[in-house]
Amino acid sequence: MSAKRVVVTGMGMVSPLGVGIQTSWRNLIGSKSGLVSTSTLSNAADYEGIPNRVVGKVPTGDGPGLWNPTNFLESHEVRRLSPFIQYAIAASQEALEDANWFPKSDDDQYNTGVAFGSGIGGVDEFYENSIAFHNKGYRGVKPLFIPKLLVNMAGGNVSIRHGFKGPNHAVSTACATGAHAIGDAARFIKDGYANVMVAGATEAAIHPVSLSGFARAKSLVTSFNDEPERASRPFDAQRNGFILGEGAGCLILEEMNHALSRGAKIYAEVGGYGIVGDAIHITSPDPAGTGATRAMEFAIKQAGLTAEDIDYVNAHATSTVLGDRSENFALKALFGHRGTDVGVSSTKGSIGHLLGGAGAVESIFTILALTNNIMPPTLNLESIGGHPDDNPEDFVFDYVPNVAREKSIRAAISNSFGFGGTMGSLCFKTFEK
Repeated sequence: MSAKRVVVTGMGMVSPLGVGIQTSWRNLIGSKSGLVSTSTLSNAADYEGIPNRVVGKVPTGDGPGLWNPTNFLESHEVRRLSPFIQYAIAASQEALEDANWFPKSDDDQYNTGVAFGSGIGGVDEFYENSIAFHNKGYRGVKPLFIPKLLVNMAGGNVSIRHGFKGPNHAVSTACATGAHAIGDAARFIKDGYANVMVAGATEAAIHPVSLSGFARAKSLVTSFNDEPERASRPFDAQRNGFILGEGAGCLILEEMNHALSRGAKIYAEVGGYGIVGDAIHITSPDPAGTGATRAMEFAIKQAGLTAEDIDYVNAHATSTVLGDRSENFALKALFGHRGTDVGVSSTKGSIGHLLGGAGAVESIFTILALTNNIMPPTLNLESIGGHPDDNPEDFVFDYVPNVAREKSIRAAISNSFGFGGTMGSLCFKTFEK
């Protein structure tokens, strides 16, 4: 029996660049930024005293491309569901409409599953109910506290909403969550558990407590509080921390013959999935990037490709000194001999770091780069590899500074690496029968 192939037939997104695929992509390749000052938030006073004052916030309002939960949910649902679940529902709704997949028969519902993750889940619920318990005791805790908190409730609500009775899987592997959810979903299809998987990840962790936690760990940039659009600087000399963002990305993955039989639109093929641990440190990657190299090697090999076939990499690069340098070493180990023939960009310059949601949103950007033959820009890249701890000679690729650029892309990699040494790489390639 020949190995099953997995293709992408639908996509949906909520991001700091806007609500919906078209809005987010248009703003991304237009070099727009979704980063804002915490002083613009409705609860700005709660962020006073935190040294980082920049976040990647989903824009709200009633117009096109703006977040209004009642565009996707009834008012009573908004009250009962945490923001990270709301984002998952919105992204999956767009993806399902894009794929035109709303199965009604028992067989189709049994063969449609969900693999949706989140790195943190309902942090706002945990905070508010903890305060309520401290002040009022047992009676202060809300009845829906736990269902609004749990990571698996993003996928659970999507599954229940649409009657999907195949695999119901939740991933929570820090900043590799989105990549792992998509990779695991592809494996479910290859192994015969489902014909269609709704796969992605979501995060809504912009909260004073989580921002304080990352700031106390010295993970966040503090140098550009008065210029939020300049704060996230992957690969740049002035990078010194990431920007916390929020949002969700969703892919509809489908067994190739199933997609072809129903005449589905096919964006790309999920060629390969690499998942490894670098076993070095709870928050820092291997300085030499060996774990990232191995993850990419797995993905490329599973795709039936070689390093010579990869035209573009959407880097994990979060704008930290060590992380960006480590990933660059990993890329150099695989592709260094090709130099600027390989495009490498980090879309986190535009949206910040969506934690668990990053890999899903960035996979979509990678697929759109592939299908449109356009490399998204790395915003704020003014001095490549110019940090005092960098060796400029190590930065050998085309990092697409500040402006999107056309390039023929046949195969591409999306990288996502998380705390605890967990690493994921996905290889997407142009679909050919």
